[in-house]
Amino acid sequence: MTAKESAGLCAEIARANRLRALLARGATYFFLALGAVVMLFPFFWMFTSAFKTPQEVATFPPRWLPAAPRFENFATVFEKAPFGIYFLNSALITAASVAGTGLVTILAAFAFSRLKFPGRNLLFTLLLSLMMIPFEMLVITNYETIAAWRLIDNRLSLFIPFLGSIFYTYILRNFFLSIPDGLYWSARVDGAGNWTYLWKVMVPIARPALTTIVLLNAITSWNSFMWPMLVINSTANRTLPLGLYVFMTEGGINFELLMAASTVVVLPIILLFLIARKQIVGGVARGGMKG
Repeated sequence: MTAKESAGLCAEIARANRLRALLARGATYFFLALGAVVMLFPFFWMFTSAFKTPQEVATFPPRWLPAAPRFENFATVFEKAPFGIYFLNSALITAASVAGTGLVTILAAFAFSRLKFPGRNLLFTLLLSLMMIPFEMLVITNYETIAAWRLIDNRLSLFIPFLGSIFYTYILRNFFLSIPDGLYWSARVDGAGNWTYLWKVMVPIARPALTTIVLLNAITSWNSFMWPMLVINSTANRTLPLGLYVFMTEGGINFELLMAASTVVVLPIILLFLIARKQIVGGVARGGMKG
């Protein structure tokens, strides 16, 4: 084979490789775009249906966009059900859950990362194994405990059983383990105790992981439905997801109103996730690097 033929063959192979790479990239983008459409379509339908008339919601074939947006659907939602109370309850429960879970997580992560006591690693491994138990298997035990404490239909029951989280402790513990031991011994030499070292050194350094924990906990607490449905009976103590479920019977099954109410429930969490998605992904990734 001559040098010219060899160069031509190499060029042809290079073109074939570029073509395969281009096709593979195109296929990847196509399936990613298809998955995005499938994931976003329910939100698109919910949001557009919130502004439709009853006739437009029931039209077949479906009407994708409302002819004239009806903003009064949202006013009707707040008239038919006390969504203002539901919103306030969700905000209060989320804030209490974030504060309580954050405090317990910080203390537990510090104990499992810095304090030396017999059986520390074995105990943490056993706690990690509890993550394999689904929440549904713990409902009866949690309900019996809350009933024994006489907290049924009390807003305290919505966050007290969830103050301890193995997953959040795992993330923060791994972040604490990545902090050099030299900082700890330097602080001890300067006269700082464990409590001072935790709040003055470790917590400020672990702010990215703490931000992730706060955001994940806020999203989970805001979207909680099954547990509030079991322990809350009165209207005054309902949260937004539970209020949305009861709204189907209190306000009648008017789908345009149901979609408007769903938008009120979902929109804050969507905005929170869009704003903080990089912190959530980055914090989880950094928290899982060492353990």
